[in-house]
Amino acid sequence: MNISNHAPRVWIAACILAAAGAWPGSVQAAEAFYEPIVGQEGKDVVWVPTPPVLVEKMLDMAGVTAKDFVMDLGSGDGRNVIAAAKRGARALGVEYNPDMVELSRRAAEKEGVAGKAAFVQGDMYEADISKATVLALFLLTENLNKLVPKFLDMRPGSRIVVNGFEIDGWKADETGRADGDCGSWCSAYLYIVPAKVAGGWALGTGTLVLEQKFQHVSGTLTRDGKSMPITNGRLRGDEIRFTVGSVSYVGRVNGNTMRGEAKGAAATAWTAVRKPEKLAAGS
Repeated sequence: MNISNHAPRVWIAACILAAAGAWPGSVQAAEAFYEPIVGQEGKDVVWVPTPPVLVEKMLDMAGVTAKDFVMDLGSGDGRNVIAAAKRGARALGVEYNPDMVELSRRAAEKEGVAGKAAFVQGDMYEADISKATVLALFLLTENLNKLVPKFLDMRPGSRIVVNGFEIDGWKADETGRADGDCGSWCSAYLYIVPAKVAGGWALGTGTLVLEQKFQHVSGTLTRDGKSMPITNGRLRGDEIRFTVGSVSYVGRVNGNTMRGEAKGAAATAWTAVRKPEKLAAGS
């Protein structure tokens, strides 16, 4: 868990005071030859540890189970990764500081999860996150914003849970707060990666044109020369919901196909197929 080293020095000092002593024993004692200092600078971030109660809250919000592959970018002393591994998940931390990597590996060994928790030295911006089902992060908004294109290329339904700082323009699907000793770091935000649906779709005899901003969807449905606006459009992973007039559509997105159920005067099945880009633009 790291925070950008572009943060003001006064703010960093406050973080250091708030986080001091936040992770008792197990990680800090894992490596006798290297002890990280709260607030120490790295390549892109400084190290400030997440309180244990918030680590657990974040993993609860993301619904981490043994089926997940959890990653932490800028993994620091490895606590997010180790906590996820204790839940049975496979977990990987990417950390630029090689001393932190070794510290994390020794801590994972001591905690009995070395077979589930792995750590590699590397640049968090260059890490391959495509196979992760959960990202558990402590980064500033400026770091998160830079990673957004990679986040949106993750599989729909992947969960991104972050400590303290939100992503610009992307409203969290869920906000949570830890109970207990969390100092200045008690809030977490959960983002669920939405399917990509922007563009034109053939829906029965009509044309559905969708605009998308993260999980929010708008647009029009044109049928028999009449266009009607889409309202209440929303994605949660691969699940899509929207309303046209008095008809509510619920379905799932699978690549270039959407299908589900429409409820109006009666319930009917619906299927939409993505139009080629040139055809959609001219429809």
